[in-house]
Amino acid sequence: MSDNPLGLRRLHHVEFLAGNAKQAAFFYRHAFGFAPLAYAGLETGRRDQASYALRQGRITFVLTTPLSAEASGARFLQRHGDAVRDLAFEVDDADRAFEEAIRRGAGAGTPPRTLSDEHGSVRCAAIQTYGDTVHSFISDVDYRGPFLPGYARAAGSGEPEGTGVGLLLVDHVVGNVERMEEWAEFYARVMGFSRYVTFDDKDISTEYSALMSIVMADGSQSLKFPINEPAPGRRRSQIQEYLDFNRGPGVQHIALRTNDIVDTVRRLRARGVEFLDVPEAYYADLPSRVGPIAQDMAALRDLRILVDRDEEGYLLQLFTKPVEDRPTLFFEVIQREGSRGFGKGNFKALFEAIEAEQARRGNL
Repeated sequence: MSDNPLGLRRLHHVEFLAGNAKQAAFFYRHAFGFAPLAYAGLETGRRDQASYALRQGRITFVLTTPLSAEASGARFLQRHGDAVRDLAFEVDDADRAFEEAIRRGAGAGTPPRTLSDEHGSVRCAAIQTYGDTVHSFISDVDYRGPFLPGYARAAGSGEPEGTGVGLLLVDHVVGNVERMEEWAEFYARVMGFSRYVTFDDKDISTEYSALMSIVMADGSQSLKFPINEPAPGRRRSQIQEYLDFNRGPGVQHIALRTNDIVDTVRRLRARGVEFLDVPEAYYADLPSRVGPIAQDMAALRDLRILVDRDEEGYLLQLFTKPVEDRPTLFFEVIQREGSRGFGKGNFKALFEAIEAEQARRGNL
């Protein structure tokens, strides 16, 4: 257990707080192809908040709205706007995970408690991480319901043929912070993660801005959490823009894995999802830079998909524009063909595309 001191099994779900969870759920269903899974709210006896659980592949998103100014999450929403609040883990034992995390120096979020309904029970607890983000720990007691106790199966739940866009799992979750080394040490000390790779301002920079990043991963390398901080530059970096508009640290983006990025991005674009515009010049030397790949180069150019190769293989990736009015949260679509990296060769093109959007917003 030395490399997994909290008994983490998998990422159980990602919870977003939203000003109108019903409308946010509609967006993720119709733009990103998620299917309704379960609902908790006034109709199910929940008086303080409404929550919509959605699923695609092995990805579960929960969209939650506080129903009063005093409800849990109301202060978070007022400060950060629509944003990720909880990266929740399934664990062997929620009580033991919480107690061990506290012993290792984590801040207590919610002490262990039992959630029950007619379908059974789970134990859950939560610790504080960067900013107002929390990590919940969830362990099954005897639960056989649709999602978690207190949720009813959503109308139209399941994943009918053709509703998804080929998204399979959460590849990694990126946090933007002000003190990167401090939070990297937190994930090592409390969670048992180790440094997977580190990027500095020589790796990730343009004429105007730069950032530094440490990728932390669990022992199985299935849970990967890059942590970014801004680096000094001539102008405001994307990380500093995020910190300013999010009013502190938080989740910057979630990378979603697919096995066919051409098909997935084509479907997402048809549904109205907006992606960063990669300059045409990027594709001029792409074949000679990345070598032979299975995908059609013309299709990659048309869809503005990025490609990078390392010693283990190659990957394909593309980033959405921010999905909120604040320039904060966005998504990455990624396909891995052997590579376990993060597209280091694409950093310059990616940053230039992001800076073009920052300039349009008047924030560069």
